[in-house]
This record gives sequence, C-alpha cells and structure tokens, in this order.
Amino acid sequence: MCLAGGSARAENPKLDAEIARLMAVGKVPGVAVAVIENGKVAHVTAQGVRNEKGDPLNPRTVMYAASITKAVFAYYVMMLVDEGKLDLDTPIATYLPKPLPEYKAYADLAGDERWRTITPRILLSHSAGFPNFRWLNPDEKLDIKFAPGSRYAYSGEGINLMQFVIEQGLGVKVGPDMDKRLFQPLGMTRSGMVWRDDFAPDIADGRDETGKWQPHDDRSSVKAAGSLDTTIDDLGKMAAAMADGWGLSKKARAEFSRGGLPIVSRSEFPTFTDETSPDNARIKLAAGVGVVTYEGPQGRAFFKGGHNDITDNMMVCVEKRRRCVVILTNSGQGQRIFPSVVKAALGETGLPWNWAYGRLPPVAAP
Repeated sequence: MCLAGGSARAENPKLDAEIARLMAVGKVPGVAVAVIENGKVAHVTAQGVRNEKGDPLNPRTVMYAASITKAVFAYYVMMLVDEGKLDLDTPIATYLPKPLPEYKAYADLAGDERWRTITPRILLSHSAGFPNFRWLNPDEKLDIKFAPGSRYAYSGEGINLMQFVIEQGLGVKVGPDMDKRLFQPLGMTRSGMVWRDDFAPDIADGRDETGKWQPHDDRSSVKAAGSLDTTIDDLGKMAAAMADGWGLSKKARAEFSRGGLPIVSRSEFPTFTDETSPDNARIKLAAGVGVVTYEGPQGRAFFKGGHNDITDNMMVCVEKRRRCVVILTNSGQGQRIFPSVVKAALGETGLPWNWAYGRLPPVAAP
C-alpha cells in the first residue's frame, strides 16, 4: 500500500517567521504547523515551548488532537464503508445485536423510538439530536432533542455512539483497528487513541486562558470524539492522506467531504441555537462525514477544529491541488491566531471563522 505524505519537505522561512510573530502577539506558548501541497507533506515546523519549564516544542512532541480526533475517526469509518462492513444510510439498529436502550450506557433512550432512525451518516454529520455530551443536560441524561437527520448540532455523543456501534455490531476494537489501518501504514509512530508510556519523555502540557499551566491529560480509554494523542509530524501525514484520498476509493473519498447536510445556524456553539445566517447558504456550508465543508475562493474546502481549556487546534483542507494546513497549539486561546496562520500557509480560504467560533478571533496584523 502506497504511503501518503512521503515527499521531501521544503524550508519555508517566511511562513516560519510569520508563525513566530503570531505566536508572540497572540501569547500562545507553543505552535506546531504542517502544510500539505498536492497531497504531500511540504513543510513542518514547531515553535515555542511545551511546558512551564520551557522545554522546546518540536515536530515529534506528543500533543492532544482534541476533536480533530473526530475527523480522523470518520476517515477510518469510510474505510469500513468502502469494504462493505458499514453503510452510511443503514440504521444502526441493523448492526446492533440488541436494541440500543438495552445497553446500560444508552438506557436513557428507552421509550424514544427515534433512535431507530439514526444512521452512521447522521451520527458522523452531527445530526442525531443529541447534546454535545449528556452531562450538559440538567439531569445529565442522554436525550434526542429533534428529529434525527433534520439539522446540525455538534455532538460528541453521536461520534462516540458510532464507535459503540462498530465495537458492538462488528466486533471490532476501534483503537487497535485504527492503529492497524491508519497509524501504522502511514508511519504515524507517535500517535494513539489511548495513552502510551513511550509518549511521556516528550509531551506538551497546556496553558489555560488565565495563563496557568495544566498537565497533559493521559487518556486511558478510546473515545472517538476526542482521545487521540499525536504529533504535528504524524497529523501532517494524516492530513496528507485525507487530501490525497489515501486508502479510500474515489467514491468513498468524495463522500467524506461531500457536505450532504446544509448548516443554517449562525454559529456552531451553542449547539441548539435557533439563530440562523443567510451567509451559510452563500458558501454552501454543510456537514460532511466528520468534517464541515464549504465553498471558498479556492473552491471546495473542509475543516475540523479541536479545543479544550489548554488546547486549540485547526485543520483546513482545500480540495483543489489537495492542500491543507494543520495547526496544533498548547493553549486554550490558539484560535486568536488561526485565521492569520491559515492565510499565511494557504492564502485566503474563506473559512467561516464567525460560525466556527461565534465571533471572529482577533487577527494579529503585521
């Protein structure tokens, strides 16, 4: 099987200097960036520090991917679809050995038969009607808030349910299978869906919005919604694979970023906002399989972010010429430099920053 991202990497001092400037202006402790051109990794850089001691961040430093995990998992799911093990539009009830509410983790859905209409596509396009996570509900119970498939509402619960369906219905352990199908063939040697002890010598802690450093969270269980630890070297290879369609048929790769469900909400969060924006239709903003797609000045593009209190990440890919940029930061405030880094790496992509963050992050001008 041909590996993705195997081309020689070029120096890009102008981009590196701009990243360094933005990192300083934005007060982001560490920034790692990979640029993909023509489906190959063209440039990788890591700058700043990885912890409070001031140890340098480097391209092999293990960082938390956060919700970019969802896009990587979705690409893996498309491999199962390609092989006929799953169908995106077949209800998940077809795959499960028993009704979903009979499993303890999903007992809250007893009495709501709408779960039977949920399909893998609905889960991966964030349209199942679930909250982002059940603990965000006042009673901390899982529920379905609208007809599955009818609208977009970001949900980690839905992505984790897709993992559950694969493990219960297909008898496949997602973590080891992703390692076998993606990480090992792509040479992503410092990536895993659970913590590995060999990560420990070179990991990135993170800094929250108050400026306080917090330790790297060593995740001990596979969560498709967000347990991936990786490096910018490795995630650059994954983005190159996505851009190039590595491991998928042309049909499956096209489906990954097709954007079948129009998104009308003014912003991604709060997830159940009733506010809409006419700008979305103009750029054809839509949910693909684990990614959000749109039409920008360079043509069709897709993106996926990832965030927690001490992590802010972004991946943007432009389909024409198979171009991407991946940005990993160890700061909860990394988004404030994302528009400028993306523009410096790829030119103007037209990414709807207001929708992604509810406001346009401050752009650090020269």
